Formats: sequence, C-alpha cells, structure tokens
Amino acid sequence: MTRPGAEWQNWARSARVRPQRVEFPGSTAAVQRAVTAAAARGIPVKAVGAGHSFTGIAVAPGVLLDLSDLTGLVSADAAAGRVTLRAGTRLHQIPALLAPYGLAMPNLGDIDRQSLAGAISTGTHGTGARFGGIATQVTGAKLVTADGELLVVEADQNAELLPAVALGLGALGILVEVTLQCVPAFLLHAVERPEDLDEALDGLDERVAASDHFEFYWFPHTDRAMTKTNTRLPESAVRRPLPRVRTWVDDVVVGNALHQVACSVARTVPPTVPAISRASVRLWGDREFTDVSHRVFATERSVRFREMEYALPVEDVRPAFDALRTLISDRGWRISFPVEVRFAAADDLWLSTAHGRASAYIAVHRYWREDPTEYFAAVEQIMLAHGGRPHWGKMHMLDAALLSDRYPRFGDFVALRDRLDPERMFSNRYLDRVLGA
Repeated sequence: MTRPGAEWQNWARSARVRPQRVEFPGSTAAVQRAVTAAAARGIPVKAVGAGHSFTGIAVAPGVLLDLSDLTGLVSADAAAGRVTLRAGTRLHQIPALLAPYGLAMPNLGDIDRQSLAGAISTGTHGTGARFGGIATQVTGAKLVTADGELLVVEADQNAELLPAVALGLGALGILVEVTLQCVPAFLLHAVERPEDLDEALDGLDERVAASDHFEFYWFPHTDRAMTKTNTRLPESAVRRPLPRVRTWVDDVVVGNALHQVACSVARTVPPTVPAISRASVRLWGDREFTDVSHRVFATERSVRFREMEYALPVEDVRPAFDALRTLISDRGWRISFPVEVRFAAADDLWLSTAHGRASAYIAVHRYWREDPTEYFAAVEQIMLAHGGRPHWGKMHMLDAALLSDRYPRFGDFVALRDRLDPERMFSNRYLDRVLGA
C-alpha cells in the first residue's frame, strides 16, 4: 500500500519529517520493488519500525517504508534454537511466536516496543555482564541493497559481513528477515529494592560479576539506588508472579501515571524536584517475584522522555558516575528523571558500543517537554573523557571524525557502505553526520 507523505515523528517527539511518499510493504518482493522504484527516481528510501530511537536515524525525507506489515515468523528450528523472523516484527510479539518451540531470546532491554530490525540496527541492549546486546543474537539476515537485489548473510553465504550487517544503522540496506540464536525458555527471579547508593557503588564490581542481570537507577538529589537483580532459572522452576493488582499499581499507577504527574509538576515548579525524587524512591521498587523472562525484562513506559546513553569500559563506570553526581550538584540543576546504569559483555560487531570491551552503560534522561541540551552536553563531556561511545539510537552530538577513533572497524564499515550503497540511497542527515556523507 502507498500513500502521500503525512508528517512522521518518533516516539520521543525529537525527530520529525514529511516524507514524499509512505509505503507499507508486506513482503520481501514489495521492499525490492519500492527500492528499485525509488532508485529509478533518485529518491532516498528509509525503513521505519516503531520510531523508538531518539535520534534522527530513521528520518525518511524521501520514501518511508513502514514495516508494520512485514512481521511474523518465517521458520524455526527448535533443535538448533534458531528462528527467522520478518524484520518489522515487534519485540513484544516475539515471545508468543517462540513459545510453541520452547524458546526465548537470551536477553532483552527494559522496553519491548521496538521492531526487531530497529533494535538490532541501533545497538539496543539489556543488562548482564555475560550477555551482549540484542544484535549479538543475530546469526543471519537478508537485506535489500541499493540495486534492489537481495543480500543473504548466513553461515555459508557472505558470513564475513555478519558483524557489519547485524548492527548496520540502516546504512547498508533494508533488512527484511533476521535469524536469531535463541535459548530454551527460562524464568527470572527478580529482586528489586532501594539501597544506600554509596554501599551499592562500593560493591558494584562484585555485584555485577555475581549476578546474571544487574542494573541500578539513581534519582538525582537522593542518596538511594534502586537496584534490580535478575537470576535465571529453568522453565520448570516454580513461578511466583506478581499479583495482577500489584503489577497494575507498580507499573501503571506509580511507574507511569504518578510519574507523569511528577514530571509535569517538576517542569512547572523546579524547586519541587528533590522532594519528588525522594518520594519516588519510597514508592518504587522493593518487590520480589519469579516469572517468564520477557515479563521480567520489559516494563511498560508511557511517560515520554529524551535520552542519552554512553557505553564505557566497565572499569570507568564508577569514576564517570561520580563525576556525573558532582556535575549535577555543582550546576544546581533539578533533574526529575533517574540515571540508569547497566552492563554488557564484549562483542565483535563492528559498530557495537561494546566492541572489544566489557562495557557499562550510563543513561541520562529528561522529560520530553524540557530542553535537555545543557544537561546532555555536559554529561557527554564526562563520558567522552572516560572512553565513551554513544548509543546510536539515543541523543548525542558526535560526528564521523570523532566516532571513527572510537571504533577499530569504523573504516571497514564505511568501506562496506561505499560498496553496497555508493549513491547513498539509504542515507539521511543523521547517517551523513555519524558516518560521513
């Protein structure tokens, strides 16, 4: 289906565009036809998933390919644990598709609204020192290149391209199918509780090493950390899920409705932020339950925000976090959104933020109606001083000249882009900035 371009905007309302044309391909052949037609007219083309990136990575001024109809399971090999999915499939749809085969994705982030293609292409990740980002689960892919041809990347065909294609920023072609290495379905035992911030920081290395999945949040203007520790259990273990009423109160009433009110009040009356943050610490967390993995990993988020996140060498997380605390105190800012700290294993994907090093992630947020520029710019300088690499789908101010020194395979990726898309059919202003025109 094709329609004239109406204005598109991302979830965070930080990027918008009015494309020349919007198409809804429901098959690989339809994507190939769309790319071929756009190339013949000299019009750039971009695929869009759920619009959950905070940057302009998915902005499509020419032809916007909405992948909402390119979803579902293509094939599954339960014995090998491998499944092939269409690229527009949303992460929250995948558990039901895997359930008949007794499989699950090894790790997920705390939001599952993204499309599969968008999540892997921007480096979306969860937490866990022994687990990589979602793109590390990719064992094969099919994408439509600038000439409308289908490029197959798998173990016995173009395998050398997988480290680039699995996390390709949408710069190499339009992903149409993705093959994932899954694991047997499992449960997570979740312990979420408030702790003294300094005590949590002092024992951070040991806590991360001993946990399957560990992360913490810090509300500025408080001395408390909201810790989350998830332990993997076999599917046969006893489930003890949260009661539905408790889930509704915690995630919908407190996590979204009250947080929305708090952000609105804080924006109008900034001096109230410290008191609101202290109240939030008392209301959030302090619960323990066991449930299927995807129900523990992901939570519902309806309060819009803007986010910047940097990956650091894991040994730099404490000094960078301490510098961030000092910055907020010294500047006298009133920050109503928590700072999030997560962890990931090293990997070999060319543009992964965890390429070649065990990594810690520090994420900062602002309510979407507040200007994040001053805060994000100052935090970014701290992250850069500690070897940081910005998340591709979250706000940052770096360009190709600065990024190229932070990725050993950056030049290889650009060379592959030159080969697969010499006319820049799949480019936009963001990609021109971070990869070069």
